[in-house]
Amino acid sequence: MPLLRRDRSRRPARPSAVAAEVDIAPRRLRLGGGVAASFAVTGYPAEVGDAWLEPLLTYPGRLDVSLHVEPVPPHTAADRLRRQMARLEATSQTTAEKGRLEDFEAEIAAEDARDMAASLARGEVKLFRVGLYATVHAATEDDLEEEVGHVQSLLASMLIDARPASYRQLQGWISCLPLGVDLLGQRRTMDTAALAAAYPFASPDVAVEASPTAVLYGLNADSSGVVVWDRWALDSYNTVVLARSGAGKSYFCKLDLLRSLYAGITAAVIDPEDEYARLTEAVGGTVMRLGAPGVHLNPLDLALDTAATRDALSRRALFLHTLIPVMTGAPLAPRQRAALDKALITTYRKAGITADERTWPRPAPMLSDLAAVLKAQKDEDARDLAVQLAPYTTGSYAELFRAPTTRRPTGHLVTWSLRALPDELKAVGTLMALDAIWRGVAEAAPDHPRMVVVDEGWQLMSQPEGARFLFRLAKAARKRWVGLTVATQDAADVLGSELGRAVVSNATTQILMRQAPQAIDQVAEAFGLSDGERRHLLTAAPGQALLCSGQQRVAFQVVASDAEHRLVTTNPAEAAAAEESGPAAPDLDGLDAEEEDLL
Repeated sequence: MPLLRRDRSRRPARPSAVAAEVDIAPRRLRLGGGVAASFAVTGYPAEVGDAWLEPLLTYPGRLDVSLHVEPVPPHTAADRLRRQMARLEATSQTTAEKGRLEDFEAEIAAEDARDMAASLARGEVKLFRVGLYATVHAATEDDLEEEVGHVQSLLASMLIDARPASYRQLQGWISCLPLGVDLLGQRRTMDTAALAAAYPFASPDVAVEASPTAVLYGLNADSSGVVVWDRWALDSYNTVVLARSGAGKSYFCKLDLLRSLYAGITAAVIDPEDEYARLTEAVGGTVMRLGAPGVHLNPLDLALDTAATRDALSRRALFLHTLIPVMTGAPLAPRQRAALDKALITTYRKAGITADERTWPRPAPMLSDLAAVLKAQKDEDARDLAVQLAPYTTGSYAELFRAPTTRRPTGHLVTWSLRALPDELKAVGTLMALDAIWRGVAEAAPDHPRMVVVDEGWQLMSQPEGARFLFRLAKAARKRWVGLTVATQDAADVLGSELGRAVVSNATTQILMRQAPQAIDQVAEAFGLSDGERRHLLTAAPGQALLCSGQQRVAFQVVASDAEHRLVTTNPAEAAAAEESGPAAPDLDGLDAEEEDLL
């Protein structure tokens, strides 16, 4: 029976169409609405390597390949080898007696036969009768002629000799069907090593074990297979996505997020451009629009997301030591840190909050209260720090911090939209949202995987304190069953800093999309790209990407169903049309049959 068969068509002909019409010609066969031509392989290369049939099996057109294998009994194999060796030696002796030139091909064949006989006698190999056939399909005869030319050129490059099954096209087509019937009978003897090397174990497709958390990324660029990836089966769950503007990184991140939700993974998103809001609302998530009128966030709040922990007060103070330098735009000097720490203790004490856990549910003080305490101190460093905080307490940036937290983020998907924030507050808003997300996962039981997506991560990593916070999150995420996804278009700045490189190195899954020529050298050095991979990233179209994970490299094209595309697209015209039609829940009914099976 055929042990190896590969159909490269995405839309195989239906049996009813095949039964409708069969027209047999000497070198082609008409099947319903298409035509086909069958070939039998009659000559093989002298030496083969691993997966030597892989180029034929990954042919991009519709090509049926069938390999029929029949074991040869050991006593029959030994007898045939003896007769073959006798014929070859007789031919060699006759050539020498008649003074003819030595036949090198006969000498090599005799040597191979002796080696095979010795291995067979030792039980190291077995012999098989092998038949290899191929059937090319096309819509019209002109297309068939072109496809046949491509296949013959491919076979010639593999040193394989194939002959058309003239006047036996029907038998050739049946031999390529999964029926276990060989009607052509064009067999060749092979040993175990040559036959084992024919199987496509060196496939360009990424091998991933079946898992509920595996996600379809797209189509393999080197074959017509799919790229399915499970980040939760790796040593680190983190992912980094590097691409220039317009390369499709946000599209990929939203698609990855949406398909992860199918698997029951909860997620939180830092969204600087309000691109995830439509997706979040469609799946019943929560959108926190920082900077919008009436939306406030108190950085001194002890219980923003979860119940207070045993060290909630000290943790909040430590976070404020990270947040204040981002607000002021410069690291704090040692004296300023001491003044800030003293002011924090005083501010909380005035609000009735101390180290006693029973005081923690009380209303937390505001940022303006902290600034007032700093201003009241006699220390010059404290007063200077109060002046730097003035824009956030009484100035242009005070709207977000002037009142207690207005809403508690809850749900299986929480998106922190930062579009309404001015550029000067983007890094501050990103850091506060990350802190709220981390407090949400730090105290929750790690009973299922969670995702944290930071889009345009360069805005946070441009600040030293923000980069350190993101690095700590990347290091500690795995212990909480959390996968951090950082997407950024500023690859040069990220890879140019020590903390940025550390965040990238802590991501086992690395997605590279189109890169700017100015940054390709740094990207190639950081990820060890070959010249071909460099050229691919410089000329990649939107949605084309390179997946890097350890020694595995695979190029793929991001694909989405129509229902998914309406939710994740950033095209203004398509987004407006989606808004007019209203959000549609992305269920499996909107997916193609192939995607439904994969998901």
